[in-house]
Amino acid sequence: MSLVHGAYHTPLMALSPGMGGHCRSVRMERRVSPSAVLQSPPAPAKTRSRPPSPRKMRMPTEPSDLVHFESTLEHRAWVYGTMGLLMGSVGIAGTHTDSPGEVLALLASCVASYYAADFVSGVVHWGLDNYGDGDTPFFGSQIAAFQGHHSEPWTITQRAFANNVHKVFKPATAPALVLLAAAPFTPSWLTTFGASLLLLLCLSQQTHAWAHKKPSQLPAAVLALQDAGVIVSCKVHGAHHRPPFEGNYCIVSGVWNPILDGDGSDQGFFRRLERIVQAATGVKPRCWTDPEGFAGTPEGDQDT
Repeated sequence: MSLVHGAYHTPLMALSPGMGGHCRSVRMERRVSPSAVLQSPPAPAKTRSRPPSPRKMRMPTEPSDLVHFESTLEHRAWVYGTMGLLMGSVGIAGTHTDSPGEVLALLASCVASYYAADFVSGVVHWGLDNYGDGDTPFFGSQIAAFQGHHSEPWTITQRAFANNVHKVFKPATAPALVLLAAAPFTPSWLTTFGASLLLLLCLSQQTHAWAHKKPSQLPAAVLALQDAGVIVSCKVHGAHHRPPFEGNYCIVSGVWNPILDGDGSDQGFFRRLERIVQAATGVKPRCWTDPEGFAGTPEGDQDT
């Protein structure tokens, strides 16, 4: 502290963001009158709790951290086993296709499943984000993973493929078995639609991961699909990760987002659905009650 022209100057150190998101120290001076030095220090200003910035979140630095992001034999078994069941269903459907009209019907069902998957991914994402917790029966692990993802969104970019998607493929195994068993007795187009829909929904967790990566980290083919709007891009999905996390839920292509969000209107699909749920159950969605961020378990701490 120094006295200059009858006033004290107290040096302060502050952190200022520099290039690359790093912090640098900046020396500042605050003018304080001599009489103020003898007075009691002012009460600390009240601060409002906010979710941590992704730049300030704990990043994996130890080998033990990275183990949680590796694929295990169990992860691969769930993922590739369920994939095999779905591919088997499509194969059976193909053997029952005898005419050009049936081939066109199969192709049309694939296109329809692509748009349906984006819609369903949005509804599922909305439900997992806003209702229940890690103790919810049947869906607890999925809920904890989705809600915790808002606390540490970077973890999804660190996970190996099977590690990332196995929690979606695991509950899809039973429906995949049903599709395979029913395939010989079901119209080919319907079997193809169901198998394609389920596969795209499971793979949406990977398109979700790609939407969190920098363009420089993506394969050229993936980047081209994002640029063409075939799969959800970082720009489109990034709008979801802004408090109160109340929109842009679709994670296959994102084509349904403007329609379901109603451009932020209270009359949008999800806002109407939330009011219906509240009227029926008395439960408010988390985006109403926790607008600054989700307090779920960080995704990096979830069981693998």
